[in-house]
Amino acid sequence: MKSFEPGFIESQPITQNLLQTIRLIGEYKGKQELFKQQSPQVLETLRQTAIIQSTESSNRIEGITAPLERIQQLVAEKTAPRDRSEQEIAGYRDVLNTIHASYAHIPLTSNVVLQFHRDLYQFSAAEGGRWKMSDNEITETNPDGTTVVRFRPVAAGLTSEAMEQLHQRLSALLQSGAVEPLLLIATYVLDFLCIHPFRDGNGRMARLLALLLLYQSGYEVGRFISLEKIIERSKESYYETLYLSSQGWHEGQHQLLPWWEYFLGIVLSAYRELEQRVGMITTARGAKREMVMDAVRRSPHQFQIAELERACPGVSRPTINRVLADLRESGQIRCIKPGRDAIWEKT
Repeated sequence: MKSFEPGFIESQPITQNLLQTIRLIGEYKGKQELFKQQSPQVLETLRQTAIIQSTESSNRIEGITAPLERIQQLVAEKTAPRDRSEQEIAGYRDVLNTIHASYAHIPLTSNVVLQFHRDLYQFSAAEGGRWKMSDNEITETNPDGTTVVRFRPVAAGLTSEAMEQLHQRLSALLQSGAVEPLLLIATYVLDFLCIHPFRDGNGRMARLLALLLLYQSGYEVGRFISLEKIIERSKESYYETLYLSSQGWHEGQHQLLPWWEYFLGIVLSAYRELEQRVGMITTARGAKREMVMDAVRRSPHQFQIAELERACPGVSRPTINRVLADLRESGQIRCIKPGRDAIWEKT
């Protein structure tokens, strides 16, 4: 909301690096239709994997975890959630599916945000779909156990008005075409997190709403490559740039550039990974086999099958075992600890 004060975004400095990132993302956006026409089966495999990875990573960033096998079953709707973590994972799955299926017909309003939050907690005893009733703080725990306040969001009593203003001003700027949509999307996410409108679930909601806005602006990379997983891999930078760009936010004296560069860097990284995977998989014998090969290449020197299953959630264990057997036969890896929890090592 504070970032959308008249003239504020336009007054922010833009570096050559940021301009180049915007240009490259635009070029990749232009390749999307080509990927869809040339590699529909590959994209379908990547889509199935991305749904699982997005659901897993976005929840795990917030400390909500479950075994990979359970997440796969929940995403496929083959089982019912058994505990609170699984309830929240199932709720995230449903909101993500709604965005994937209907993004073109979902206007971003306060009521839609409340509905998404309600759906996020639909399987949980926690009440969703209501703005926070008391003030909250964003804190950090130091190694010695002490806690410091990193940011104080908008007060509970002002949250409803702040969210209304945020959506009205975002809509007006998107319709005007006066500001690059990628910058507006990144700025919306920052202001949403600075308002911190809910008692719980703000981070997950912000990532879901970012996907919605990117899809509506024609950037569909998150459908095939998990943006949430890339954010998880760079979690320290995620929190640090949020901190840097939130300082002075209440007074309208904050700097958007650190967050802009981080957020757009995530989008660009996803597009580069998409191009790489489409290129590798389309020339390989099979999409799933190449996915496992790629996961092995990305793994540490020593790794376990469970780590490959996590990196390739759409691939069965027998397929992974066959790839490992081929790699062992060709001398690329060796098993240094046999058994159910076998440890493999790259040679």
